[in-house]
Amino acid sequence: MNDRLPAQIAFLKQADKLKSVERANVLLDQSRSENSAEHSWHLTLWALVMEPLAEKDVSINRVIQMLLLHDLVEILVGDHPIHLETDWQAVALAENKAAEELFGVLPEDQAIAFLNLWREFEEDKTPDARFAKILDRCQPLFQVLCAGEPRPDHLDVVQSNLDGGRAAYLEYAFPYAYGHARQMYSGGTPTDTNPFAQRLPFLTEADQLKSVQRASRLLSGDRFENSAEHSWHIMLHAWVLAEYAEPTVKTDRVLKMLLLHDIVEIDAGDHPIHGQVDHAAQAAKEEAAASRLFGMLPADQYEEFLALWHEFEAAETPDARFAKAVDRIQTPIANLETGGGSWVDYDVTLAQIESRVGTSVHQGSPKLWAWLRPQLEDFFSNSKPAAS
Repeated sequence: MNDRLPAQIAFLKQADKLKSVERANVLLDQSRSENSAEHSWHLTLWALVMEPLAEKDVSINRVIQMLLLHDLVEILVGDHPIHLETDWQAVALAENKAAEELFGVLPEDQAIAFLNLWREFEEDKTPDARFAKILDRCQPLFQVLCAGEPRPDHLDVVQSNLDGGRAAYLEYAFPYAYGHARQMYSGGTPTDTNPFAQRLPFLTEADQLKSVQRASRLLSGDRFENSAEHSWHIMLHAWVLAEYAEPTVKTDRVLKMLLLHDIVEIDAGDHPIHGQVDHAAQAAKEEAAASRLFGMLPADQYEEFLALWHEFEAAETPDARFAKAVDRIQTPIANLETGGGSWVDYDVTLAQIESRVGTSVHQGSPKLWAWLRPQLEDFFSNSKPAAS
């Protein structure tokens, strides 16, 4: 294995820390603060869903990549709520330094590409960056407005944001969203049925994925991971590790599959790969969930998203096989880092990992399995769970 992969894995491990960066926004159910990793996932979903509303010169694939990266600097500098008095010039300098440090962990070509893309987003001058910024301005507004009982102090922030703050320019840059926000803020029932309003209920429903708990833990060990931040992290894995896929794999399609793949857990729940599951019953639940959730979208997007989800589940195309490989490899990387993690919880053997994880990883990326397999052997040969 080449010397690039250790650097790439080190970067992906560092990225796990974004799941512990709290934002000023809260989940729609008001249960806790949103973190920057699940916010980043939600924004990539906004980008995919709102693609028909973007200008023709916008590449939604590049927008998704920007939004995957845009908040990584917060690992080092934290989140800075827009309503607090802040030296924004100092923040910009600190964030640029953080970006150089974080992306500098990657091999040089990726470090340069990621840093340039992050800076493009920050500068907000290209069509792709402008649309990404528009979405980054919208999501926090509707994170407040779509809640059942929004906090009064959060509504005050929305008002100031619309009246002259960062979101005021949406009146001409993204009028559908601005008008809808104004209607919602006024307390009345929005009457518009514009393309933005038609898509908002799905994006609101998707917030629930942030409350679906998985069996795997954060690398810090502080808590269990949720399915929204997991989806963000494996999208990042797929992008960083794309060179280990088959040559015909289209990374942009893989990212979209991984963006959507766990949405069904809103209705069907997460079922750990090493747990006891009635697979037929679970498949039926997930199929019904996919139909309901994607059915909230206009017909063309319903068909597109459902087809992508089915392709991922079937794992028969090169794109889907690589997506499955990435989905399987993230947890072993975390478990190796945390002394076994969910393997200890579920009394997992090496043979079970080879069957349940190794098959998919090897089919989608033999090179990644060749890198991972010796580490698994070493772990199980030196741990209480005996290899079999």
